[in-house]
Amino acid sequence: MKPRTRRVVQACLYEGIAIAVVAPLIVWLFQHPAPSALLLAALMSAIALAWNYGFNLLFERWESGQPIRGRPWRLRVLHGLGFEGGLTLMLVPLLALWLQISLWQAFLAELGLLVFFLVYTMLFTWAFDRVFGLPLSAQAGGKG
Repeated sequence: MKPRTRRVVQACLYEGIAIAVVAPLIVWLFQHPAPSALLLAALMSAIALAWNYGFNLLFERWESGQPIRGRPWRLRVLHGLGFEGGLTLMLVPLLALWLQISLWQAFLAELGLLVFFLVYTMLFTWAFDRVFGLPLSAQAGGKG
């Protein structure tokens, strides 16, 4: 599979499964109507996708001007904290408003989502690579 096609297929499957899991959790945990929970999950997914694209664009632009090349673990931690911090700042008010809960309750819900997505991302990526094979960048001698 070509790298761009692989990324699109991976993002669509990842977000589709995430929506299918998160929407019922919202219904169950917050006794929220299913259609509204589905719309909220889809909106959160769209925000996460847009933020992912924008954040990585800005991060890579910043990174290209740095004297040190490569991505040591400290830079990866900074990247993860920046991404998740920004996403949290966007999703907490949305969750509070949509679900009619306090900002604190929305923050706790977002922390729960963060833990879920940490585990989900690792499992999804592993399964995706098993089904579709490793990307060229991860293959011996590969580029891409």
